[in-house]
Amino acid sequence: MGKKTLRFNSKTIHGGQFPDKAYGAVMPPIYQTSTYAQTTPGGHKGYEYSRSANPTRTALENALASIENGNYGLAFGSGLAAMDAVMKLLKPGDEVISTNDLYGGSYRIFKKIFEQYGIVFHFVGMQDASAIEAHINKKTKLIWVETPTNPMMNIIDIKAVAQLAKQHNVLLAVDNTFATPYLQLPLDLGADIVMHSATKYLGGHSDVVLGGLVVKDKELADRLYFIQNASGAVCGPMDSFLVLRGIKTLHVRMQRHCENGRAVAQYLANHPGVEKVYWPGFASHPNHQVAKDQMKDFGGMISFVPKGADYATAIKIVERLKVFTLAESLGGVESLAGHPASMTHASIPKEEREKSGVVDSLIRLSVGIEDVDDLIEDLEQAF
Repeated sequence: MGKKTLRFNSKTIHGGQFPDKAYGAVMPPIYQTSTYAQTTPGGHKGYEYSRSANPTRTALENALASIENGNYGLAFGSGLAAMDAVMKLLKPGDEVISTNDLYGGSYRIFKKIFEQYGIVFHFVGMQDASAIEAHINKKTKLIWVETPTNPMMNIIDIKAVAQLAKQHNVLLAVDNTFATPYLQLPLDLGADIVMHSATKYLGGHSDVVLGGLVVKDKELADRLYFIQNASGAVCGPMDSFLVLRGIKTLHVRMQRHCENGRAVAQYLANHPGVEKVYWPGFASHPNHQVAKDQMKDFGGMISFVPKGADYATAIKIVERLKVFTLAESLGGVESLAGHPASMTHASIPKEEREKSGVVDSLIRLSVGIEDVDDLIEDLEQAF
């Protein structure tokens, strides 16, 4: 069986990978070099300067493309650097339609950086894909989707949005950080660009910051590669190596994240001190059927609101946690808890946050791969 026909769990380990040509190393070596010897100007073995390309980064980019069923992968210094490259496909006057409930850093780069350069952003609730169409005009160049969204776990129908985007000749980019390609494959559903904060589940061990893009179309890949090289927001070889290593266990980690996430979500839903739980696996969750159709499982990300809680009470709960670590980020092997209003989404104005449900008492959990009984006992003592 050729590597192109491998199933997902095998592609995480072998996809796009080959033993090193020099000595047959099974894991790609860390090519910790900035430059490469040339026999004559322009005469080299495919690499001349590590901003443009590095063999360790190439191995990671090939792996990213493989697991997302894309043809071209690009790796960056962070998820936001990857987003920055996508935004640089645009010019002043262009318009972007974005999910209204999205990561605070994404909102910040849109509003505080690219809005200054004349790009217009519309933040739209996309749970009903038809709501997007009213905002499309001849200046619309990009639709930006997160699903599940951060932190409300809203589900957006990628296939329906892709049909709309193609109908109007608009690019569709999907932030697949929460779901990972283990759970959903946006390119197969019609997206043009998949973006990752590989810091999260792809790296999986909270020890690296890195971002990635994957596309199928060569012309689009060439435009993004030009931006990557010209702007220089690339990741180093050691970081590339760490994420490549993380990808090799993505499938087994995600299986446990999903199992533990289900148990924690059900515990919270039955807890008398919890008012509301946001997790796509509940039949009552908005667009649950869409999640069932486009995702393999429902992931390890959960948000909840304690009953009658205010800002101070939510802070006390997260401060009491002992197995869950109070920290930014998500997707590591260890369980993390966060308070979006004061942490990940603090850059979004309060009234904008609350319109999408990010109230001051909301708590977000990234459920890790520990023994789930320890996680539930930890939540119980915190309540």
